[in-house]
Amino acid sequence: MKTFRIFVGLLVVVSLPIAAQKASTLDELLQNVEQGMTQDASDNQKRENEFRQKRGQQEVLLSESTATKVKEEERSAKLENVFEDNEKELNELTETLNERLGALKELFGVMQQVAGDARSRFDISLTNVQFPNRGDFLENLAKKLGSSSKLPSIEEIEKLWFELQREMTETGKVVKFTTDVIDTQGSKNQTTVVRVGAFNIVTDGKYLNYEPTTGNVSEIPRQPEGRRYTSSTSELFNSTGGKVVFGLDPTLGGVLSSLVARPNLIERIQQGGIVGYLVIALGLFGVGLSFERLIKLVNADRKVTAQLESDVISEDNPLGRVLSVYEKNKTVDTETLELKMAEAVFKEAPDLNKGLLLIKVISVVAPLMGLLGTVTGMIKTFQAITLYGTGDPKLMAGGISQALVTTVLGLTVAIPTTLLYTVVSGRSKRITQIIQEQGAGIIAEHSEKEAGRSL
Repeated sequence: MKTFRIFVGLLVVVSLPIAAQKASTLDELLQNVEQGMTQDASDNQKRENEFRQKRGQQEVLLSESTATKVKEEERSAKLENVFEDNEKELNELTETLNERLGALKELFGVMQQVAGDARSRFDISLTNVQFPNRGDFLENLAKKLGSSSKLPSIEEIEKLWFELQREMTETGKVVKFTTDVIDTQGSKNQTTVVRVGAFNIVTDGKYLNYEPTTGNVSEIPRQPEGRRYTSSTSELFNSTGGKVVFGLDPTLGGVLSSLVARPNLIERIQQGGIVGYLVIALGLFGVGLSFERLIKLVNADRKVTAQLESDVISEDNPLGRVLSVYEKNKTVDTETLELKMAEAVFKEAPDLNKGLLLIKVISVVAPLMGLLGTVTGMIKTFQAITLYGTGDPKLMAGGISQALVTTVLGLTVAIPTTLLYTVVSGRSKRITQIIQEQGAGIIAEHSEKEAGRSL
């Protein structure tokens, strides 16, 4: 019974690798195992035969590989010897080159630096508009000087010297030539321009801008404010010789940019906002009223002066009207005449002092309104600083500048109105004083006559 169990176990283990065949009895299972063992033996025999057939070929391949290995090892050894010899020869040649170069090596180093600096300088120079093909030569020369295997030729060294000398010469010239200029519409046209050294490039009545990154010359969209700037470009462009007054820009565009960015009068007024407009309107009204009163008072003063020198009484002036009152009341007593004359003088005073108080009020209110606009502008500036911080000084400076515009406008109105008020008030007081003096004199003379009659 024990032996049977072991046999069954062996049958199960051996039958596992056999191809899947269904066995319903132990005899069928035994038969399947036997067939599988026969098939495995046949396959093993077949593989052994194939190996024996190829054994000779493997030995040939092995011998060939061994021979190839030996040959490559010999070749490697030869190449190592050649490499060592070449390296030794290269070191000797390098030492010989350095010895022969001597001071020239330092000279070429300086030339390389000069060529690089010149290329950077020429790229941003206005002379590059007239001589645009220098950059490639200087760049290639700098690369050659930086190489240890190439030396510059005498012609290249002389050309470097020539370019440096030409740059120095051209920066001291005023030259007229033709080049492509991009106008404000974006069109490129051949235009005659004038280059003032390395400082400015202009055309007739316009400043031009040179962009080093693109090499383009273009019109400035907004020219500097003021006729004196653009007129000087026309004078320089049309000059045939002699001296021309022209402002150079030593900062190579910085001053010109500041002039272009400077707001004109209209933009300054617009910065003042509604308060600025109100101040201007008030100032125009005050100045107009002052001139109107000044014209009338000057005319009245002229007539009063003429009346003083004339014996004929005319009622087209204040003094004449006061004198006519005396002529109508010569027979009355002194007290009555004094009252009549005082009444006549008082009637003339309102017309002489008309508008003076309003002019004075305008001269006081205008700077106060300007101060109001400044305070409101500063509040807006500090609000902007609260939102965006103080990282941009232009934001603060621009806001403060706009805020101070109203103060400037207020002072601009207050100063002339104050002066005009003083002039107009002086004229009015002068005429009033003449009338009062003449009236007092007439009363005194009448009193003397009345006293003489009573005696």
